[in-house]
Amino acid sequence: MNSDLTVKVAVENTTYVFDKLFDYLVPSAFTDLVQVGKRVLIPFGRGNKKKQGIIFELSPVSDDILVEKLKSVCSVLDDEPVLSKELLELAEFMKEHYFCTYYDAVKTMLPAGINYKITTLYGVREGINEEELSEEQQRIFAYLHSKRKAVKSDKLLDDFGLDNTAVLEDMVKSGYLYKSDEAFRRVSDAVMKMAAPTELADSDNIKLTEKQKAVLDLIKMTGGTSVKEVCYFTGVTTGVTDALYKKGLIYYYDEEVFRIEDRTKDESLAPVALSEQQQTACDNLYAEYADSKPHTSLLFGVTGSGKTSVFMKLIERVINDNKGIIVMVPEISLTPQFVSTFSKRFGEQIAVFHSALSLGERLDEYKRVKKGLAKIVIGTRSAVFAPFKKVGLIIMDEEQEYSYKSESSPRYHAREIAKFRCSYDNALLVLSSATPSVESYYYAENGRYSLNTLTERYGDAVLPKVVVADMNVEQQNGNVTGFSETLLENLHYNLENNKQSILLLNRRGHNTFVTCRMCGEPVVCPNCSISLTYHSANRRLMCHYCGYSAPYTDECPSCHSKSLRFGGTGTQKAESEISELFPDARILRMDTDATSSKSSYERMITAFADGKYDILVGTQMVAKGLNFPNVTLVGVLNTDYMLYADDYRSYERTFSLLTQVVGRSGRGASKGMAVIQSYTPDNLIISMAARQDYLAFYNTEIQVRKAMLYPPFADICVIGFSGEKQQLTMKAANSFLQCFVSHAKSEYPAIPLRILGPSPASVVKVSNKFRYKLIIKCKNNRDFRTLLSAVMIEFAKNKEFGRVSTYADMNALTC
Repeated sequence: MNSDLTVKVAVENTTYVFDKLFDYLVPSAFTDLVQVGKRVLIPFGRGNKKKQGIIFELSPVSDDILVEKLKSVCSVLDDEPVLSKELLELAEFMKEHYFCTYYDAVKTMLPAGINYKITTLYGVREGINEEELSEEQQRIFAYLHSKRKAVKSDKLLDDFGLDNTAVLEDMVKSGYLYKSDEAFRRVSDAVMKMAAPTELADSDNIKLTEKQKAVLDLIKMTGGTSVKEVCYFTGVTTGVTDALYKKGLIYYYDEEVFRIEDRTKDESLAPVALSEQQQTACDNLYAEYADSKPHTSLLFGVTGSGKTSVFMKLIERVINDNKGIIVMVPEISLTPQFVSTFSKRFGEQIAVFHSALSLGERLDEYKRVKKGLAKIVIGTRSAVFAPFKKVGLIIMDEEQEYSYKSESSPRYHAREIAKFRCSYDNALLVLSSATPSVESYYYAENGRYSLNTLTERYGDAVLPKVVVADMNVEQQNGNVTGFSETLLENLHYNLENNKQSILLLNRRGHNTFVTCRMCGEPVVCPNCSISLTYHSANRRLMCHYCGYSAPYTDECPSCHSKSLRFGGTGTQKAESEISELFPDARILRMDTDATSSKSSYERMITAFADGKYDILVGTQMVAKGLNFPNVTLVGVLNTDYMLYADDYRSYERTFSLLTQVVGRSGRGASKGMAVIQSYTPDNLIISMAARQDYLAFYNTEIQVRKAMLYPPFADICVIGFSGEKQQLTMKAANSFLQCFVSHAKSEYPAIPLRILGPSPASVVKVSNKFRYKLIIKCKNNRDFRTLLSAVMIEFAKNKEFGRVSTYADMNALTC
């Protein structure tokens, strides 16, 4: 029987075209269970397939709702809400701004381990005469009857070697089987089996062995302890505790435990000491935090100026205010150092959010935050969704990094989510960088953000000397190693003096392409329009877009001659060549190939910090945020590859990366040196990065942005199209353009727009799908979003383009 309540539910796996909040009736049995933020199992669509959803609103039945047409909630999946009112409002914000479904936004906020999977089960109906069944159906019926319960469809398909559920569905229609849909959690809560005494434990009338007496005395003394500890301290097996349980002297229960690493606070740690500049910045930030209004502040400081120390001092001042603190870093590789630093100062008050954790660990960290057991969350961009009841402070370290932007739906930027949360809770957002994004510095310069500047390195450290090596001259002098003489000399010096070095090469693999000497054709991926990269570690040619790989042979796939040659240099080749030049050097390579296993980042960084390696060779993950006092030499091996990428942000990215990696050198007592290798050494970006002159770069770049109408003077929305047929995908892009222009002219003629394209993506084919794009220069306001949403919904109804995927990405990573 239904109650007088209805709920508005966001349903999983809907499409953007018809996504909305759907109305459901609440059965009277669930009246006390339903709450906003809880997940429910509901029937959906014509077939009433069971799906999960989350409750956004709860209200009495109103006169304008046709109750007889509403479906009812099947079950309530959560004991308590998984999302707060704030995070549900954030989901609505994300749907509007990132053109995703409600549930896409919800799933992004929840740890993967907490998600439910809706699974179909089949079971037998009782009192059935199975003689009329076929031989195969009789085997299935007998199997299910022996199980005495319904079995998951996946298991049935595997056990009987079936390709699909057709035979099972036929048995359901004939009345031999029933089927149901149930929700299963991907990861269960971690629990520990506990033992506690009952009222009979004090009885003297029950005969016990010596071991049983010892165990019972321990349990009575503690009042309740884990079975594992009981067995450990008394030297017995679980058979003894089971015997006490059967006699009614103890009872068992489960206690929730958390799968987290040990984080012990170092009580001997000296207080954070700040310089005068740092103290001024900290005081200014605290004043904004203490104000009962939302604020955003840019903490701009040269590399090594001690921005992290300012964070720490600020957090020490606010941690006891019962508000959540979020500290974001752009790369997983930075997390271990941050976690170690914060653990020593704040102990178990921290939680960690990032993708290298197991599903169980992610779930436990989420629960610790939700229960108020952790006050500080450290992690990558997903940390911005930490389920604090109230946020007080959010810090984004290296705020300019593009890893804060999601490249899959919902295509959010963590900075925008952080602004929403700070606005909702009247909190402070601190954006920190030695090379802020052009947009952030522009807003700080114009008063939209406050600005705090650190111009000096902390303590006795000074900025490193920077040498730009002209690789044209190196080649003319007969040097074909890929390493300039200056870099080699200083590597040799560091090895002799027990100093460490970092070499940056932003290309992984051994050789970045393979071509044929006879026909000149490169070896390309069969699924993508990109050349394959040779990996020496497994002697395979690999695609860095779709993951395709094939064993290397010297035969050209085009002309079949045995004349393939390698070209380009990746991190594996650099590692190999350095080891040949310096055979006694201890070399560590750090890229996504070398850090694929769990905790590999932490092990590598710890080993390098402990001096177990002399030279660290890596991609951009070695360039940012890491603090190694013994590193006195940094080498950038291929600057030009980064500098001349096909994107308006390439100069900004290169300047930032060069500045950051140069800043890894000379952070301790010894003066550092950096060598930047380039075939265009006179490029202004290189010289400005060598001088660590951000203001010169900014003043040059902002003029270009203004002239070309790039952010921050306009927003850029990329509309992407992807399909298996190239001509159809191109036609879809052109059709979308016509539809968009028609809507804009008729309904929003006052909106200023500039539209470029359609044009192929920089890599036009990926995973056997062709990609095209439209670029729209616009103002990201409500009118534009309403216009674009309407066009996307109308376009999706065109069945001709049903096999072409379309998405919108505001201020995308690449244009």
